[in-house]
Amino acid sequence: MEFTEWIRGRTDEQLRALVSARPELITPVPAHLEGLASRAGSPSAIARVLDRLDRFTLAVVETLAVRDGPMPKERLRELVAAALADDESESGARDAKNGARGTGSGAGDVEPALSVALDRLFELALVFGPDDALDLGPGVRKVLEDPAGLGPRAVDAFRHHAPEQLDEMADEVAPGTEGSGKERLAAVLAQPAALIGSVSPEARGALDQLAWGPPTGRVPNARREVSVASARSPIEELLARGLLAATGEESVTLPREVGLYLRGGRVHRGLLALPPPLEGTARDRKLADRTAAGQAFAFVRSVEELCERWSVEPPGVLRTGGLGVRDLKRTASELDLPEWVAALVVEVAHAAGLIAAGGGVDGEWLPTSGYDLWRVRATADRWVTLAATWLQMDRVPGLVGDRDERDRPLNALHTDLRRSSAPGVRAATLGVLAAAPGLAPARDSVLERLAWEQPRRRGPLREQLTEFALREAEQVGVTGLGALSAHGRALLEGGEPAEVLAPLLPEPVDHVLLQADLTAVAPGPLTSELNRWMTLTADVESKGGATVYRFSEGSIRRALDAGHGGEELVSMLSRHSATPVPQALSYLVTDVARRHGRIRVGTASAYIRCDDPALLDQITADRRSAALRLRRLAPTVIASRSSRAALVDSLRAMGYAPVAESIDGDVIISQLDSRRTEGLAPARAVASPNGLDPEVAVAAVRALRAGDAAHLARREPVDAPGGQVPRGPATATISALQEAIKQGVRVWIGYLDSQGNATSRILEPARMEGGYLTAYDETRAAVHRFALHRITGVAGL
Repeated sequence: MEFTEWIRGRTDEQLRALVSARPELITPVPAHLEGLASRAGSPSAIARVLDRLDRFTLAVVETLAVRDGPMPKERLRELVAAALADDESESGARDAKNGARGTGSGAGDVEPALSVALDRLFELALVFGPDDALDLGPGVRKVLEDPAGLGPRAVDAFRHHAPEQLDEMADEVAPGTEGSGKERLAAVLAQPAALIGSVSPEARGALDQLAWGPPTGRVPNARREVSVASARSPIEELLARGLLAATGEESVTLPREVGLYLRGGRVHRGLLALPPPLEGTARDRKLADRTAAGQAFAFVRSVEELCERWSVEPPGVLRTGGLGVRDLKRTASELDLPEWVAALVVEVAHAAGLIAAGGGVDGEWLPTSGYDLWRVRATADRWVTLAATWLQMDRVPGLVGDRDERDRPLNALHTDLRRSSAPGVRAATLGVLAAAPGLAPARDSVLERLAWEQPRRRGPLREQLTEFALREAEQVGVTGLGALSAHGRALLEGGEPAEVLAPLLPEPVDHVLLQADLTAVAPGPLTSELNRWMTLTADVESKGGATVYRFSEGSIRRALDAGHGGEELVSMLSRHSATPVPQALSYLVTDVARRHGRIRVGTASAYIRCDDPALLDQITADRRSAALRLRRLAPTVIASRSSRAALVDSLRAMGYAPVAESIDGDVIISQLDSRRTEGLAPARAVASPNGLDPEVAVAAVRALRAGDAAHLARREPVDAPGGQVPRGPATATISALQEAIKQGVRVWIGYLDSQGNATSRILEPARMEGGYLTAYDETRAAVHRFALHRITGVAGL
């Protein structure tokens, strides 16, 4: 059966399953099913879908690939059962160790596992045909290099050898046979028992080392001319008999037929029909969910605190892009987080569009307008935005601090942190956790499971990305105590994680407990607005189940600089405190507010203005003011050559409480959240976890069916009539064409091409307008427009 015809015979439901599982086949949608079949056989499309197969299903494909033509299902079952039986003793011991969670990989389980694998392969169009002639789709064998660790066939392994050398080798190992040297050698290698039995034990040991792959090795002077009689070493024995084929000056390979014989006819060994069981620590699901919810809340607050701090003191953008090492250390210290967690917070906030580069020529990392929209949403919705962004982003925060191939450090927010495989690894890792509810699997167990689920996607980077995914999922709040949470599962499966998470989040409190030692204790997570106000008015002293804030002269002055008045501060403290405002705190606020703003600083470069001349006398007499180069202009005004900002900072360092004023004499209020830059809106979760909307699949199949029907209905061109082309007056020609359109009949016309040569055409006229005739040209099997002035005449058929 041809592959294209098999595709054409699939039902609409099966075609929808195909394009849903392999969306690259309809990007864009082919014109017909023949085009779909051609695209399904392209090397890139096959490599993509093979990368998605698990170890057992891939082994079924490799077993079919070893044979050149179709294979009956019974023979396939025998080969797969032999590979499972080979591991039966090991799996039995493992089953006894793991109890009910055994792998079940014995030979008796081959039928259900093989049926599931074949159904999957039929759905992906990697295997087609009836049960008595199963075959791989076009191009699959070419993409699979060395399937199951077997080398190339003998005819391919010796294709680089000279014909004379192959003839001599065949004369030695297969005397009296007919055919070319390559054919005779391939025939004897198809039954290599006699040849293998004639070599020394050392040579047989070399073959055994290559039997289960990889089938290639390095040998000095591999193309040496050697015969059976002149062979002096084990390798020369094998080369002389064709049991090893030289593929290069220093490389040899084991022909496939020899490898299969050495394996006893089996294609695989140690094959598992089911994924290996996950091993780890059992967790109480409710406790894991609550732990993950608490971490999710903490992660949202960390992102919010990051944006608030960067809106006041934004770090600069490096010339090469990214965030400086010192800035990351400072951010980690301010957020009270390890550096790798701070890098994760920064990267997720940037990927979600909450921070971006801006601020002019030099560049600064600033919150975006999208942050203001994100901040006012419910906490659960804010977490979903961050978690979905983390799951889908191609950036790898775990690489921050490593060095690239040029030994340059990898900074946070740098473009070199992108890895295209990162989203797939995160989804696969969480998928493994989802397969064991209530279990916190060990790292090695997760890696072993992923190696079975995606055997073609292995390597050091993938293992590293898996480790990053496990630890980052815990920090983001997707997992709790190492187990996948309920809201994490909803996020992975495209459910409603916000609805699952919301009841688990700690209830924000709208009050604090003021204490006599100028501290305030928040008995729980504060509401967003109260948290921002407390962070502005006091310094965080410690975090934990209860956050401790400390009031100081500097923190009170910070709130006054932001535009709050002394009475307003006392009123806010009274309103949000469950205890009376301590007298010491009231005195502190009143005293700082009384002194705040008595001194005004403007631009002269800068000046100091104060209604109290005695206070200005005190400043000029202070030795610490010598560096400011002050000059008394009037009893209430002092000028300085320093800038306004430097003058304000110096006076504050001397213990005063100045405020800056504008050129009009108005007080300049520092707005902590006034700095913003343009950026992307926060990322949203993908609607369909499969990457293809079901409605798109339905529309694509409908278009493929319609295009294929039109493709099959296409008529072949017919021969033009012989003899003289029709000629006649223009008026008679137009009248005849109008009548043919009305009657719906075919006509024979003469038509002048672009070189002026008269040609015969057989047409089915459709319409005539604007000096052109639109008709189906049977001599070209296509619809064309004909200029009326080029038609020489019309004749009936």
